[in-house]
Order: sequence, then C-alpha cells, then structure tokens
Amino acid sequence: MESEMVVVKNPRQIIVEVAYAIPASQIIFTVEVDENATLEEAISASGILEEYPEIDLSVNKVGIFSKLSKLDKLLKHKDRIEIYRKLIADPKAVRKQRAAEGKKMKKGQ
Repeated sequence: MESEMVVVKNPRQIIVEVAYAIPASQIIFTVEVDENATLEEAISASGILEEYPEIDLSVNKVGIFSKLSKLDKLLKHKDRIEIYRKLIADPKAVRKQRAAEGKKMKKGQ
C-alpha cells in the first residue's frame, strides 16, 4: 500500500488518522483538526461515527498507536487513533479451553 502525502493547509491544524477494524477489513480516515484537538474531537470530525453506528465511545476503548488513551487526550501531528472493537471471546479463556482439550486428547491415546 502506498503512503499518500498529506499537506497541512493551515499552520494551526494537524493531520491525524482514525482507524477502525472490522472482521473483513480495516478502515482509515485521514482528518485535519485544530492543533489543540482531543482524541474525541478528531474521531467526531472524521465522520467515522456516522459511517459505523455500532461504535459507541462510552463502550469502545480507544488508543493512539496501540496504547490505550482517554478521549480527552490532546493529539500530535500524524497520530494514529485506533478504535477497538469488543472481543468476542476472552483470549485467556480460549487458551485455557484449548489446553484442556489437548490434555483430554493425550489421555485418550
């Protein structure tokens, strides 16, 4: 995938990305916001909430470059905001279940 060059038109603006992954693909919105914008303001400005109504910022966790962040965090130029979906299954529980199934299979041999 080629990286596209984004030019900031207003010196008091910054460019950030808002990313959201669904099972089939990852969606990335590039948005220009005020240099004092918060994470929540950038998400709203991106239009992603209208495009994906299942996103609920009171439920979905968010982060910047894979680090969990609060909605009132101030952004920096070229930050990548990520909106995380709720996990369908608890990864620890799934690993325990697989391990238990593996032990049962060994005993049955």
